[in-house]
Amino acid sequence: MITLALSKGRIFDETLPLLAAAGIEVLDDPETSRKLILPTNQAQVRVVLVRASDVPTYVEHGGADLGVTGKDTLIEHGGQGLYQPLDLKIAQCRMSVAVRADFDYARAVRQGARLKVATKYTQIAREFFASKGVHVDLIKLYGSMELAPLTGLADAIVDLVSTGNTLKANHLVEVERIMDISSRLVVNPAALKLKQAAIRPLLDAFSQAIAQGTHAA
Repeated sequence: MITLALSKGRIFDETLPLLAAAGIEVLDDPETSRKLILPTNQAQVRVVLVRASDVPTYVEHGGADLGVTGKDTLIEHGGQGLYQPLDLKIAQCRMSVAVRADFDYARAVRQGARLKVATKYTQIAREFFASKGVHVDLIKLYGSMELAPLTGLADAIVDLVSTGNTLKANHLVEVERIMDISSRLVVNPAALKLKQAAIRPLLDAFSQAIAQGTHAA
């Protein structure tokens, strides 16, 4: 049995064409089914639904043989003990710094001000600001980042940006782009050795689908 860990939403939806390219079809819709383990048209392949931030943990500890997770999650998790063979080029967005439209970020940085930064991505934020020599106090939040500058909790946020519409709606502006983000395939190294005959064709099919642009369909 091959177990693939996915998170609901954009990653799940954008992984489906890649699975189809490998001849795998998920038989239940995660939005309507209450099941957390979804069967596929191949008896030896199943999908487990987990939180996006838990995908690397499931794969690392053998709860799943492979999974799909964002580069952001991998950096925060550390990615140790995981084989990362493919950038799937799906769920693309960027990690950015954003502030209130009336906050002079460039001036604050230039003057060496100590910034309060709210983010779910403390590891990425810490490394980014350290590389710039900017002193920050990090405030860990799990959602509704845009509220932090609006309520005075923070001067800036570090968050994923896709269209930028949410920032705009909350009178925030993007001031720095930290990195581009996309989703990666991660594989448990022991599973790759023990189940090579089943996993290798899957990796090859994914690879071919990416090369042909199936992911963008």
